[in-house]
Amino acid sequence: MRLPKHIGIIPDGNRRWAMANGLSKEKGYDSGIEPGLSLFNLCKNAGIDEITYYGFTTDNAKRPDNQKKAFTEACINAVKILSKEDAELLVIGNKDSKVFPKELVPYTQRKVFGKGGMKVNFLVNYGWEWDLNELKSGDVSKKNVDNNIKSKDISRIDLIIRWGGRRRLSGFLPVQSVYSDFYIIDDYWPEFKPEHFYQALQWYDKQDVTLGG
Repeated sequence: MRLPKHIGIIPDGNRRWAMANGLSKEKGYDSGIEPGLSLFNLCKNAGIDEITYYGFTTDNAKRPDNQKKAFTEACINAVKILSKEDAELLVIGNKDSKVFPKELVPYTQRKVFGKGGMKVNFLVNYGWEWDLNELKSGDVSKKNVDNNIKSKDISRIDLIIRWGGRRRLSGFLPVQSVYSDFYIIDDYWPEFKPEHFYQALQWYDKQDVTLGG
């Protein structure tokens, strides 16, 4: 089977899952931590080189305070859990904003934990405009993109998997996603099952990857 080298993860549907289960919206975020660790282990065992989780965006930070606190704490806990695994961790986001959790500042330079291995990127308080704001109009050569985007240490993404049924990128790493295959799962992120991952890999194996050639 042809495997993607880099998988992007958009773990959507936490709030809708909470409401469907009679909970308030902010209760859904904590239920997304365990699926994230399960998916990390599946990717590691499958031999994936790199994964990127979409934590929260600069736009998400406009949500009510109770939700903002909940998804921020979930991101902090998820990164700390992953730091106990064999991985190379990097958190990318606007750390100059007061919204960025100070607990994650030490992770904004890639760090090797345990024996190292798979690269794991976590987007926290990330915004595509923030990522690309140093690029001037008409100045988008590969050299300038590689040098100026803030996410330049993240490689091109082969496969993006989005939970929650939405058919959109929501600003997810636009440069790295330019040739990504996009697989949608209708189940909400807290309903994660290993079958989701395996089905996505099987689907990817059937795609005609040309990168425009």
